[in-house]
Amino acid sequence: MLLGLNALAHLLTDAVCASALFGVVKGSAVELSWALIIYNTAAFTTQCLVGLGTDRLRRHERLAALGLAVCAAAALLPLPGYLLALVIGLGNSLFHVAGGTVTLKGARDAGPLGVFVAPGAVGLALGTLWPGLRGALCAAALVTAAALVFAGRGEPELQFQEGRKDTPWGAVLLLTLAVAFRAVGGCAVEFPWKTGAGMAMLAAAFVFAGKTLGGFACRRLSAPRPASGDNAPQAPVLGAARTALWSIPLAAALTAFCFTWAAPSLAGQLLLNLSMPVTLWLIYRAMPDSPGFAFGLAASALWPGSIAGEMISLTGAWRALLVIASFAAGLAAIVYAERKISEVQV
Repeated sequence: MLLGLNALAHLLTDAVCASALFGVVKGSAVELSWALIIYNTAAFTTQCLVGLGTDRLRRHERLAALGLAVCAAAALLPLPGYLLALVIGLGNSLFHVAGGTVTLKGARDAGPLGVFVAPGAVGLALGTLWPGLRGALCAAALVTAAALVFAGRGEPELQFQEGRKDTPWGAVLLLTLAVAFRAVGGCAVEFPWKTGAGMAMLAAAFVFAGKTLGGFACRRLSAPRPASGDNAPQAPVLGAARTALWSIPLAAALTAFCFTWAAPSLAGQLLLNLSMPVTLWLIYRAMPDSPGFAFGLAASALWPGSIAGEMISLTGAWRALLVIASFAAGLAAIVYAERKISEVQV
């Protein structure tokens, strides 16, 4: 029940924020662009800092409810555009970190993580395409926030592990860069078929499916393996590398060479997003005592990578090379990081 509520709250958080930005912020295209920059900077780059704070706490569900309520209340208040963007961005950041922490600390594998992160794409598309739904979305968000408060009474406490080896910071750094690399390649391509509300929602649905299936694929492909020698202890295969090894190369080929056609592009988006919960799960497994920081670190890397991808203007073979290189770098980081993280499992 708690996972389902958090997934719904994720959809509503992003839907409320998008509807507020596109339905409330008035002015020129430049002013809207600045509001979007303020919002995304507050929503993404602050998450690792918020995570450092929330990791000091044992319970987090009511913080998630607070983040959702802040977004809904701010969207209903007559705030100036830039201030609105800042407030809902910070509320969004708090919700994601707290909700992600609740999901991670109660999970044995990446399956629940995929369920939690996936609905955001649908919420973002919903609020962007139909900002007139802001009032209804805010009402639903406030009701859901209240439900989260009550549901939080059954939330498990964050348990700190003892006897664990040092955090493999090299693997964490590479995984963080993998998030940024994937964003660069994904944002460097524009899809000419993505016009109209129907196609935009269809694209969001494929992103949703990819993130959801990614967590379960990682679970399905996880298995133990001997570390070394016949009688050596078993080091777990976390399933991340196996998931990434077949999904990312296909996603790279479809994104780089078939972006002008809807069907292969949608398949590429689904395959690419399989690796999203996989990467996040690996970061968490590297630092299981810090789920908030792990979740926030991945989000903090996403925004700079997206900006870089949108600023890079390449065409033809150079664009294809950028997509393939960025996805390949992300794949290499996942494979290396899983190996290093498996070595420190206790």
